[in-house]
Amino acid sequence: MRQEIEQIAAAEQNAYASTGPGYVAGVDLGGTNLRLALADMSGRILARWSSSTAAIRGPEAVIQLIWVGVKSMLHEVAAPPGALRSIGIGVPGITDVKNGIVIATSYLMGWRDIPLRALIEKELNVPVIIDNDVNMAATGEQWFGNAKDAADFVFLAIGTGIGAGIVLNGKLHRGNRWAAGEIGYMLVPGAAEIPAKSGEPGALESMIGGEGIKNQWQKLGSLDESAPPSELNATEIFDRAVDGNIRAKELLCQSATMMAQTIYNISLVLDCPLFVLGGTVGMHPALCDAAQKMLDQWIVSGGPRLVRSSLGTDAQLLGSICAALQIAQASIIPSAVCANSD
Repeated sequence: MRQEIEQIAAAEQNAYASTGPGYVAGVDLGGTNLRLALADMSGRILARWSSSTAAIRGPEAVIQLIWVGVKSMLHEVAAPPGALRSIGIGVPGITDVKNGIVIATSYLMGWRDIPLRALIEKELNVPVIIDNDVNMAATGEQWFGNAKDAADFVFLAIGTGIGAGIVLNGKLHRGNRWAAGEIGYMLVPGAAEIPAKSGEPGALESMIGGEGIKNQWQKLGSLDESAPPSELNATEIFDRAVDGNIRAKELLCQSATMMAQTIYNISLVLDCPLFVLGGTVGMHPALCDAAQKMLDQWIVSGGPRLVRSSLGTDAQLLGSICAALQIAQASIIPSAVCANSD
């Protein structure tokens, strides 16, 4: 992998020697925040930019915000707009990578069948690749993080929602309808028994996603009245569990149990030896440790190993940069692509 990236950098230097260095942008598009990073052709991040998306309703406004961020980062590195070679974008929802369409998402104002790639390419006049944000995170983890040497692994992201990026034989598995890894809709003991509709938070997501945990905490109330329950997010609730709060410990145990059940079921189907935990909730040490202990009890030997992401919230951005490098360099080194791009 590293050798391929070095080849890409060398080829770019030769190809654009007369026009100056080139850059790619990675985008992590969320329901409340937009994060961008600008990288050189070796994948080294040179600039960052972020903005809130809480008040944005349509794709046109998001596209304009992306363009503002890209121009700001290019200005920061003293590069003209023409120096941008490509953009990779991670989107929280089911995404048709081949056609560049956001099929459904519950976290972007209910977008349905949005031709996001075509819209951005028309506006910014550069090649664009879009993918599910957790798939992008899995790409980043495989390129830079704790899954660099893993041919088969699952990146399990638990933040506001929950999803999985599945890598098999070194390549992303996206599924026949681009919905592989939408594990938030799984039915496990303790969750709703009726499947949720596509685009709406799923049964599992409603229980162990960040919003689901917060909602349950508000219903339970807190033994510690020093802070109103409504002011605590999922990671703060888990912190209280570590400090001994009884009801917080109940929620931590319930969340760890459901997460362990999910990992156990996935491991039975895919036989993946490694699960990388990402997202603000999934990376909480208490949740990871509790889930691993349960798995160790259920599986006598050869069970999946849980590790927390070494990239944190940068996993999505780095994966988006990797994807952007791939399409930027396709005409220079056709075989020099990220390992799990197919």
